[in-house]
Amino acid sequence: MHKKLLAAGVLMTVAACGGTAAPAADAAKGGTLTILSNQDFEHLDPARNWTMPQMDFGLRYLYRSLVTFKAEPGAASLEIVPDLATTTGEMSDGGRTWTFTLKEGLKYEDGSPIKSADIKYNLERSFAPELPGGPNYHKSVLVGAEKYTGPYKDGELASIATPDEKTIVFKLKRQVAEFPYYTTLPSFSPVPKAKDTKEQYDNRVFSSGPYKIETYSRGKEMVLVRNEHWASATDTTRQALPEKIVVKQGLRQSVIDDRLIADQGEDQTAVTYADVNGESFAKILNNPKVRSRFHNEIRGCTDVIAMNTQKPPFDNAKFRLALQYAIDKEAYQTVKGGPAAGEIATAYLPPALSGGTPHDTLKVPPTGDIERAKQLIAESGVSTPVKVTLHSSTGEKNAATALQESLKRVGVEVEINSYDPSVYYDTIGDTSKFEGMATYGWCQDYPSGSSFIPMMFDGRTITKRGNSGNVALFKDKATMDRIDEIYAMTDLKAANQAWVDLDAQIMQKAPMIPLLWERKPLLTGSKVAGAFGHLIWSGQFDYATLGIKK
Repeated sequence: MHKKLLAAGVLMTVAACGGTAAPAADAAKGGTLTILSNQDFEHLDPARNWTMPQMDFGLRYLYRSLVTFKAEPGAASLEIVPDLATTTGEMSDGGRTWTFTLKEGLKYEDGSPIKSADIKYNLERSFAPELPGGPNYHKSVLVGAEKYTGPYKDGELASIATPDEKTIVFKLKRQVAEFPYYTTLPSFSPVPKAKDTKEQYDNRVFSSGPYKIETYSRGKEMVLVRNEHWASATDTTRQALPEKIVVKQGLRQSVIDDRLIADQGEDQTAVTYADVNGESFAKILNNPKVRSRFHNEIRGCTDVIAMNTQKPPFDNAKFRLALQYAIDKEAYQTVKGGPAAGEIATAYLPPALSGGTPHDTLKVPPTGDIERAKQLIAESGVSTPVKVTLHSSTGEKNAATALQESLKRVGVEVEINSYDPSVYYDTIGDTSKFEGMATYGWCQDYPSGSSFIPMMFDGRTITKRGNSGNVALFKDKATMDRIDEIYAMTDLKAANQAWVDLDAQIMQKAPMIPLLWERKPLLTGSKVAGAFGHLIWSGQFDYATLGIKK
C-alpha cells in the first residue's frame, strides 16, 4: 500500500476523456506473465476488495469500475478517465446528484451485457454484514445508507437509481465534488445478481475485465486466461498484453527475491507481488543488471502502529502520546532496509497530501525521546511495567521486534502475535479479536486528505467486522465535528489545508503512531516489459501495462 512524493495539495484535474496508454516499445502481445507471491489474496470480491495491491490486480484484470486511473507513470497516474462510463460523471443539484451513462458493447465473460443494475447491485451488497471489509466512502454519503443492510435483507437502496440499462444515478446527502474518485473503487464494479455467491464470490469472480479465472487453488495458484468478450474498443486503459497470467502463491519472499535476481527460465517473465525484502537490497543495488529491473516508488501511504483506544491502557490519551515519544523510528527504518526502504514519518498524512512538505507536529527525534516518554507515562497514571500485545503479519518479524525493543525502554512489555498476510486485515478488523496494538498502514484512494483522515479517524466508520480504516476504534467528537466542517467546504485548496491542520490535532491525541512513509521495492525478470509503480496503488506495478518483451 503506498506511493510517491507529489505536490498534490489540491485534487488533480478530472479528465473527461482519456487516450490509451501506449504499450512499452519492446512489449509483445502474448506469452505468460508469472506473478510470484508470498500470500493469497485476502479478497477479490469487488464489494470487499480494499487493499491496494489487490485493488490493482482486481481492477486491471478481472473487473472494471465506472471510472479509473490512467495507466501512465508519474503524475499522470493520478488523473481519472472513464472506464465503464462514457464520462467521469455529470453533476447536478449542487453536487448532490451524479449521473453516469455506460458505454456501448460492454460484456461479461459469457458474452452477456453489463447493465447499470449490476453496478447498483454490487454497491448494495457492499452494505451486507455478510460481506465485510470493503470501501466505505459511498456508505457515508448515499441518502438512506445509514440504516441500509444490503439486498439480502433490505431489498434495494432507493438513492441508487437505474432508469434504464445504461444509466445509473446517485443521490447524495451532501455536496461531494470528489464523487468521481469514489467511483474508481471496486465497489463501483458490476456483479450480476444471478452470479452472486455471497461469501464464496471471493473464490470465483465473474469477469467484466480482460481476463477471467481459469483455475484458483487458494494459497497455491491462480491462472487467468483471456476474457474473449472483453473489447479493447471499450477500454482505453488496459493493454491486456499477456495471453495468460499465473499467480504462484505461498512462496517465501526471500526465495522470490533470489529467483528474480538469478533470472532463469520462467522467472525471466515474472514479477514479485509483495515487497522485496530489505535483506535483498544489497544484492540488487550492487549488481547493475539486476538494479535496472528494480522499481522503488515512494508510496502515498503511511505505516503506523494502531492502538485499540477503547481498551486499557490505550484508552488513556496521555499514555498513547507517551508512546509517540518512545518509538525508535530509525531502528524500525533500519530493519525495513534503511533510507532506501522509506522516510521516517512525522505525521499521518504523507507529504503528497500536505503540499509536498512533510509536517512534524511533535518534533520527536528519529530515535525517540525516552525521558519525555517516561514523564508522560508517569502523568498518565499507568503503572509500569505494563504488558501489551502487538499484532503483525508474518514476514514482518524483524520490524515487530524493533518496535518491541523500543517500547521495552519505557517499561512496556510487548508480546508479538503474527498472522498470515491473507487473514491479517480481517483479524485486526474484527473488533471482538483486536486488542492492544497492530502494525497497520493507510494509503490514499485518490489525491486528497479526505481519502485519508476520515477513513482512519472518523468514529462513525467503525464496523464490528471488516473494520478496514479506523482500526484504532478512535471515536472523538471534536474530530468528527471537524471532519463534517471540512466536508462542507467548497474551496478544495482550503479543505486540503484543513485536513493537514486536523492531522496535527489528532497527532496530539495519538490513536496511531506514524512510522514510515515507505517505498515499494519490486523486481521483475529481464523479459518483462511495461513495468512501473503506479502512484495510486501504493507504487505497485500497474498490471494494465505489464507484458512480455518481443
